[in-house]
Amino acid sequence: MSTRKQAAAARRVRNAVEGFRTCAEVIGEIEAGMALFVVTRGQISMIDVVTYLVGKIGPCEASVWTWCIADYEVEAFERLLREQAISRAELIVDRSAEQRNVELLDRWRDRFGEDTVRVVMNHAKMATIFNERFRFLVRGSMNLNFNPRFEQFDVSEGDAAFDLVRAIEAEIPVLPRLCSRRQADGASGLREAWSGAALREFSGIKVWHK
Repeated sequence: MSTRKQAAAARRVRNAVEGFRTCAEVIGEIEAGMALFVVTRGQISMIDVVTYLVGKIGPCEASVWTWCIADYEVEAFERLLREQAISRAELIVDRSAEQRNVELLDRWRDRFGEDTVRVVMNHAKMATIFNERFRFLVRGSMNLNFNPRFEQFDVSEGDAAFDLVRAIEAEIPVLPRLCSRRQADGASGLREAWSGAALREFSGIKVWHK
């Protein structure tokens, strides 16, 4: 193995940690090009990671992908907006979340703008935090809230994964409030990967039963 490859391998080992500590202690100082993998017992939530990175890079924009959302998460982003830590926040959320939490999604639209909610068929848990200096992508197993179970997340800066997620976000249309399942399927591009007959087999089945 070349010296360069050995150095790269060593960096990867150093940047994989078990997160028994706080979000600030686990992530530590940020730098361009960094990559970090963390396994936790659920004591660090996605909203913790987002808030920490926003605080480190200064005024920025953010987007979050989640399957479900609660009051706490909306309040956290409202606080970041009030404190001028973020100038814009976009939410990419599963259609079932809007069906369950109509008032919360309306509150997000009222606070951040009608075009900041993208309703799709989603089970991804990701976030982008970026400005002129940094382009962070966070992805993990957890939703935005705490969950006392094994969870994992990655933080990377300035790589192709960030560019891919932002490109996909730019392609997702803004659907009408309380859109139909068919509209959400279309916005997700599901029919490009699945046949209509295959998608019908999943109709009405809960995500965790698939």
